[in-house]
Formats: sequence, structure tokens, C-alpha cells
Amino acid sequence: MRTPDRTTALAAAPLLALALGSAALAQGAATPPPTLNSGDTAWMLVSAALVLLMTPGLAFFYGGLTRAQSVLNTMMMSVVSIGLVGVLWMLAGYTIAFGPNGNALVGGFSNLGLEGLQGQLTGTIPSYVFAAFQAMFAIIALALISGAVIERMRFGAFVLFGGLWSLLIYSPLAHWVWSSDGWLFKDGALDFAGGTVIHISAGVSALVAAFVLGPRIGFPRNAHIPHNVPLVLLGAGLLWFGWMGFNAGSAAAANQTAGLAFITTLIAPAAAMLTWLVWESSRAGKPTAVGAATGLVVGLVAITPACAFVSPWAAVIVGAVGATASYWAVQLKHRLRADDSLDVFACHGVAGIVGALLTGALAFTTGSGKPWGEQMLTQIVSVVASVVWAGVGSFVLLKLVGLIMPLRVPASQEVAGIDQSAHSEQGYSENETGLGAPVFLGGD
Repeated sequence: MRTPDRTTALAAAPLLALALGSAALAQGAATPPPTLNSGDTAWMLVSAALVLLMTPGLAFFYGGLTRAQSVLNTMMMSVVSIGLVGVLWMLAGYTIAFGPNGNALVGGFSNLGLEGLQGQLTGTIPSYVFAAFQAMFAIIALALISGAVIERMRFGAFVLFGGLWSLLIYSPLAHWVWSSDGWLFKDGALDFAGGTVIHISAGVSALVAAFVLGPRIGFPRNAHIPHNVPLVLLGAGLLWFGWMGFNAGSAAAANQTAGLAFITTLIAPAAAMLTWLVWESSRAGKPTAVGAATGLVVGLVAITPACAFVSPWAAVIVGAVGATASYWAVQLKHRLRADDSLDVFACHGVAGIVGALLTGALAFTTGSGKPWGEQMLTQIVSVVASVVWAGVGSFVLLKLVGLIMPLRVPASQEVAGIDQSAHSEQGYSENETGLGAPVFLGGD
């Protein structure tokens, strides 16, 4: 692993250019004041819009995988995340994550309500644009968790838990990893676009939520078959499209780093999709459309922390290893005895862990200056910290919400589907509502 000088380090992670530049000034380095770059700003505006599109894409992806009777409720959990986190990020989430003059655990509180950002720059882009871009990350992180609790969690309980999770779990973790004050950032942890902050935290939180809520009625005897595979493919395509802004936009500039992140975000999911289909064909005899969609999403997750730190050839390894790990995690998930409905932990938590570790193993540019062994140890520490913080924190928050309101819908609503009881709507006409009903597999 090559260890570049400080100039290369700044080029490798311009998402934090302002923070790093401030640190350089504190050390007496001659750093010119930042100036607005219209090209960088235009790219970041587009990237933020691309990442916003990922959440409706996730709604389609999750919606197609569930039963027809709960498709709207499943999609609404993603949609409501946009409104809920969008407001909370403005009020307090941003300043907890990126507020100046913070400490190792949380940011300063001078940017409550996004105050103090008017006319300011983060790197070469307006700070408002940076805040908006980061808001999209916080939004989809919460939406990801919903896949583990569909068809049984009360909508109001999810909203309350989601608001608390965004402010108390996600925002501090983002500060640890991405803020110059954060302890994992200072330790040299590598996470270019959210392997630990988003995917490990969401995946672990999803698994904890599945444990706390308990399994769906009939699990695992009743198989809940995806009711609309074309929706799954549409959602996966939108996720891949938006993920280009997710990863390449994390360069915070239209530059070589964004170009590297863009190409690795193309290659890793392609390799992961093929790998998943090989595993699927070797075990089940036929490749499936759901398998192709799942594989590419897993590849996107795995490459996220590494996308600007590894070469294109290494992206193939990241995608293939991430897909293999997640595929087998899905096969073995019943041993955990947790009904993670849409395999959020297997696909996001496991792939996020693999991606974070492979980032340290395969990175050719880091900026940390650490030898390979030390960097790997740092990556392990960042993974463990993310798992513990998200896991313990989510358990506490779910128990707290459970004291305020029931977490689960009544059994009758769960069997019939949640759409009518929760939203007084249904996704399909009367003659279509039987789609995706549970299939009895036998047993007691």
C-alpha cells in the first residue's frame, strides 16, 4: 500500500478538504483560502439529486420484495424517511455531525437550524450544498433499516424510532468518521462514502430491530414471496444510477478522485452481480432476476468505503468477495433466528464490513501514512465501533419507543396486510390483492 504525502491525502478525500485545510492552518501550513468553483458546485448539486433519487429507488426495491398487501406501507417507510430526516438534519443532525468546535464524539452546536452556513464554503462548494448532500446520506441510512421490519412494525413506532436513530446514532457516527474532530477520523479510519457510517450502522440496527420485534407470523414456515419482481429490478437500477452520485459525489469536486470513484462504482457491482448469479446457479440451478438485483446492490455497498482508495482491478475483488460473503450470510440467516425480512444485515451489514476491511487491505492511497498492518487494525477498530454503537444504541432506542407505544401491529392486521389499517389505501385493485400471499411450506 502506497503512503502518499499530505498533498496527495488532501486530493484523495476532498469531502473533508475544509476540515483538513483548517488542520493544516493550525499546524502553520501555508494554505490558500478556498474559493467557489462553479464546476464543483454544479457537480455536487447533481450528485445530491442523484442520492435523493436512491431513496425512492429503495422504496421500489423493497416494495417489490414484499407482499402485495403491504407494498404501500413498505414503500412509505422509505418515503417518510425523506421528510423526517430532511427536517431533523436541518434542525440538529448536521451540526451534531459536522458542526465546528466539537469534540471527539459530537460536533459543535453553532449550526443548529443550519445557522452560520450562509455565504460559507466547504472546500470549493457552498456549505449549504455540502449540508444538502450529506442530508441525502442520512435519509437513506434510515430507510435501509425499514427492510428488516416490514409487515409487522407500526408506522408511528418506526417514525419515532427513526427520528431518534438519525439524531442519536447516525449523526454522532458520521462525526466520528468524517469530521476532523472525530476520533475515528483522527485515528486514520478509511471510509470514503459511508461503509461504516451508513451500511454497517443500518445493517446492524436492522438486525437488532428484527430481534426486538420478533419474527413475522409463521416465520420461517411461511415464505413471503416477492410480489413484483419488475419493481425490484427498477429499484435496483435506480439505486445503481443514484449511487454514482453517492460515491463519486463524495469527492466534493469534479476531479480525478470523483472519476476513480465513478469507475469503481461501475465495476464492483458488475462483478458482484456475476458472482451472485454464479453462486445462485451452482446451488439452485438457475439465475434469478432477484438474485441479479441483490448482487449488484451488495456490490455497491461493498465498494462504498473503498471507491476512491482502490484501483479498478481491485474493485472486482471487492465486488466478488462482498457478494460471496453476503450470499452465504443470506443462506445462513435462519441460524440467527431473526426475521430480517429483506436481508438488510446480510446485504448491507455484512457487505459493509467486508468493504471496510478490504479498503484497508487493497487501498493504494490513504493519506494516513500508516503501514498496512496498522491500517488494517484501524479498519477493524472502526468496524467494531460502528457495530457496537449502532447495535447497543438501537436496542436501547427500540425499548424506549416500546414503552411509549406498541412496536408491532395486531396479529390480524399483520396477516391481512398493513396497507389498509395503516394508510387506508391499497397498492392494487381488489382482484389483485391476493398477489404475494404467504405460501405454506409445511411443518407444525
